[in-house]
Amino acid sequence: MTTRSAHAHTPARGDLFDAQCPTRQLLDRIGTKWTSMAVKVLAQAAPDEIRFAELRRRMPGVSQKMLSVTLQSMVRDGLVVRRVEPTVPPRVHYRLTELGLSLEIPLAALRTWAENHMAAIDHANAVNDAAAEPSATE
Repeated sequence: MTTRSAHAHTPARGDLFDAQCPTRQLLDRIGTKWTSMAVKVLAQAAPDEIRFAELRRRMPGVSQKMLSVTLQSMVRDGLVVRRVEPTVPPRVHYRLTELGLSLEIPLAALRTWAENHMAAIDHANAVNDAAAEPSATE
């Protein structure tokens, strides 16, 4: 029988203030701009698959490596299914799982919130940046 040391730390699920919390770690992965964009593009294609090159084309600014890392994480988390055609070169296809498709709803709400509040955020940035600048009389 194994026992835990008195100093061992088992994070509680839902304790976002604990860096080891599984929920926090998941939010770190799904809260990236690339994951949000990939979910949106894959949701638009659902239930069909989309090839890697097409997915990358629809996500301006993402590097091949970053998209690959993002998709690997999403596959590992069960959000995306990856299918490889044994051709030369191999053709790789992706599609959202039911779990991944369910993520589109909250991410769409977050994207909408950002779009609706961007003017207020820009204004706050300008006000705070101006306040942080040294005055001309100093």
